[in-house]
Amino acid sequence: MADKAQLGEKCGIFGAWGPDFEAARLAFYGLWALQHRGQESSGIVSSDGKQLHRHSAHGLVATVYREEDLQQLVGSMAIGHNRYSTSGGTDARYNQPLVDYSRQFAFAHNGNLPTWEKLAAFLNEHGVPVGKLNDSGMMAAAIGCYLDKGNSLEQAIIKAYPLFEGAFSAIAMDKTKLVAFRDKCGIRPLSIGKLGNGYVAASETCAFDTIGAEFVRDVKPGELIVIDERGITSHQVVPGDQKLDIFEFVYFSRPDSLLLGQRVNQVRQNFGRIMAKESPVKGDVVVPVPDSAIPAAIGYSQASGIPLEAALIKNRYIHRTFIRPTTEMREHDVTMKLNPVPESLKGRRVILVDDSIVRGTTMRQVVKMIRQAGAKEVHLMISSPPVRYPDFYGIDTPTQQELIATKMTVEEINKYMGSDSLHYLSYDGMIESTNLPASVFSTSFFNGVYPISIGDRAREITKVN
Repeated sequence: MADKAQLGEKCGIFGAWGPDFEAARLAFYGLWALQHRGQESSGIVSSDGKQLHRHSAHGLVATVYREEDLQQLVGSMAIGHNRYSTSGGTDARYNQPLVDYSRQFAFAHNGNLPTWEKLAAFLNEHGVPVGKLNDSGMMAAAIGCYLDKGNSLEQAIIKAYPLFEGAFSAIAMDKTKLVAFRDKCGIRPLSIGKLGNGYVAASETCAFDTIGAEFVRDVKPGELIVIDERGITSHQVVPGDQKLDIFEFVYFSRPDSLLLGQRVNQVRQNFGRIMAKESPVKGDVVVPVPDSAIPAAIGYSQASGIPLEAALIKNRYIHRTFIRPTTEMREHDVTMKLNPVPESLKGRRVILVDDSIVRGTTMRQVVKMIRQAGAKEVHLMISSPPVRYPDFYGIDTPTQQELIATKMTVEEINKYMGSDSLHYLSYDGMIESTNLPASVFSTSFFNGVYPISIGDRAREITKVN
């Protein structure tokens, strides 16, 4: 995604329970597989049945955990979290999993609560100061209040559930049980897997493949699952209304994951095939912007008969460009992160495929780079509709005023990019590619329809024709 500089990942969560598990080590490998969902900090909490043990730090999974750290995280149950901050900033106190040592439970959250009024009012009534808590911290505090009333962990979560207004796929644990639960719309993915005599939970099924677990099923929207010595117990807390964020298919999820029974890689290839039918362009070579656009480029190449070449090479060891604070620095980062292969581009009509355009500044640099490498023409193919609305459910997006598609027509964007033509996948084509009905998705990025209330944040939105 060329505009990755303007769109930050969500978080990744993982849990493991099993009598024979070295659970923290499983969590380590699970979080490694989910690194793409959050690269700011990582943490693991384990239980030996008597007390909780925690290790967390800023950085990637590979650098946060040493062998001695894993050895100290003893026990047959653990939960883990990779963080990309969307609420509360980058302060280390917001690193997850959060642990309440006095009540002996831990909590990890993927998502975002755009409105906190009801939750904050509840905590104030119970004497809990909320000034330094982000949404995840307030959720954990509310659960703690119900634990104080003598409820079990699952009972406390069920009673606190009506206070959680927004998107959440979450896992929690006490000393003996693991709990996984989702919001009523299932905005964020969460799945259950089987491994030996135990179970695992993860944001994406690719984590199961990494540890050799077998996918069982998704946690249903509005469902809470308890995993303990009795196995799996399900509670349907509220009626579910499936609205998975379709951007999981467009960009965020790993291509080898399953979402709603569909392989992400196959759906992205379908994006490309349908784009080739909707927007046929005469070209000599199809070039993907690595990595997320590669499947769509493959699909476009297969459907059009135009050969595919990896003419943009990604430096996989450079930091993420989104953390750079100025446009000038982001544009410099593009040249560090992507490098063209002139022999594949010189004198050729290039069909450049990417998954989305957010602000547009980074893509403009990529088009310029392709032209400087000698391309005769550059035709942009974007494997999703124009992004016209921000996200409020856990993706760090710019304000609506910063989204290029809210300010410019397709023709104006094309001129700004310096490309010869610009084509977006249609909304209907995006839905068709998934082999699922539109009713199971949240498509708020594209149509401004938010299936879970965003409260006062709705004032920030202007409808775009």
